[in-house]
Amino acid sequence: MGFTLGAILGYLYPDFWLRDHTKQRNLNILRAMPFLLDIVTLSVESGLNLTGALQKAVDRCRPGPLMEEINRVLRDVRGGKPRVEALRALAERLDFAPVSSLVSALVQGELMGSSLGPVLRAQSDQRRTERFLRAEKLAMEAPVKMLGPLIMFIFPCTFIVLGFPIAMKFLHAGL
Repeated sequence: MGFTLGAILGYLYPDFWLRDHTKQRNLNILRAMPFLLDIVTLSVESGLNLTGALQKAVDRCRPGPLMEEINRVLRDVRGGKPRVEALRALAERLDFAPVSSLVSALVQGELMGSSLGPVLRAQSDQRRTERFLRAEKLAMEAPVKMLGPLIMFIFPCTFIVLGFPIAMKFLHAGL
């Protein structure tokens, strides 16, 4: 019995751990993205190419999973891989919708030869809006999550504090 339970847990635990780890990594990437995009946008608008702007952003931003992945893109580009292929490999590695959206916008802007400044600014605004909406959604879920502990722990204590004097008065009155 114990061996079977241990085997089942040993089989399922890596999937749970990997799912939680991936979720945390994606959350960290999503948090770092607007600041990274702002720095890349400013750098591109001030005259740097995309590779130089990404390098400047990596130098200025806090270390994290997104910076590690951008560093890998920069190493691939320095190693001779075309920038478009390196960016597409980034999207495939992360398999995360906001990164895929950013990469597709950058690749499209690169292939069309258009200015990347407005594209990057729009992406940054979109990521910031999504971040605000996610925070708003979590704030709306908080009262629902607090309802269970409120009903189980706080209401009974409140009823005891309020009901005890009433019960004592009834006992002294003889009812």
